[in-house]
Amino acid sequence: MNGKLYWKQRLPLLCLHFLCMLALALFLRISGNSLDGIFLILAVWIAVLAGYLGKSYHDRKLKLDQLLALAGQLKERCLIAEVMERPERADDQVYYQILKMAGKSMLEQIGAARRERAEYQDQIEQWVHEIKTPITAMKLLCENHRSGLTNEMLVELEKTNRFTEQALYQARSEHTEKDYSVREIRLFDAVHQAIAENKYLLLQNGVHIELQETEDTVYSDEKWICFMLNQLIVNAVKYRGLQPEIAFYTVQQERDLVLCVQDNGIGIDAGDLPRIFEKGFTGKNGRSAAQDATGIGLYLCKRLCDKLGIGISADSAGQGTTIRLSFHVNDFIHQVQR
Repeated sequence: MNGKLYWKQRLPLLCLHFLCMLALALFLRISGNSLDGIFLILAVWIAVLAGYLGKSYHDRKLKLDQLLALAGQLKERCLIAEVMERPERADDQVYYQILKMAGKSMLEQIGAARRERAEYQDQIEQWVHEIKTPITAMKLLCENHRSGLTNEMLVELEKTNRFTEQALYQARSEHTEKDYSVREIRLFDAVHQAIAENKYLLLQNGVHIELQETEDTVYSDEKWICFMLNQLIVNAVKYRGLQPEIAFYTVQQERDLVLCVQDNGIGIDAGDLPRIFEKGFTGKNGRSAAQDATGIGLYLCKRLCDKLGIGISADSAGQGTTIRLSFHVNDFIHQVQR
């Protein structure tokens, strides 16, 4: 509580007491009382008033500070009226009732918003599952009737499939724990799967793939890793150079196994590098080299990495970009398996 403001609001009361003291002193003086007696009465009055106002300020400040501390500890501060004590003062009880009504209204609105959001997510997931059927059917038709036209259609179908997967993962990204399947996986099995899912895109753009394959294994969700690798491959193709290459290799860093995805494309501007994982950020190259950039791919990768406990970072030295996915190696699990 602001003490200066508190006493400023008490100025009308202090002025009223001062006028009452002055009127009483004049009355007593006219009545023939001595100055010593008048000063004694005024001194007692001032002492009682100061004691009362001081104690009132101390008690009020203590209660309000406790209330602020309680509110600071709450995760949902709109529930403050449910945990605070019912005040004794009549004016405080009015504010207490207002807080309860506001909290109830807020909870109702939050509940309605959550229900609408859950319904929207369910609709997105249902739409993705339904749209996958015609996408798969068209892909099979194109593969069974190969021609220049169907080859181009296969590339567009791959792109369509990536967009639907992106929409699905974006809808599920807040509740990935419901879709976990963490197990020991060979890291390059996920790499091969991601490459296979983008084979027509890579072939159409003449991208050379270099694999420094190892037998390293990690504990994670293979589906989520494939999704992130898909995003990295698409970005590498989107910002490719004249003779595009993408290299996949692993390095050991202390207790982390790092999967590196390195390309020789146009790279990332140094000023954009710290912001590439922000939602909707496309950067200088996204606005010039790739008009269809949305700034969602790397943002989703970062969110999924945070959920899965995977570190993600990017380096770009003028030309080419290296994205590093860091998997923590649990020594205890490996010792038990041995």
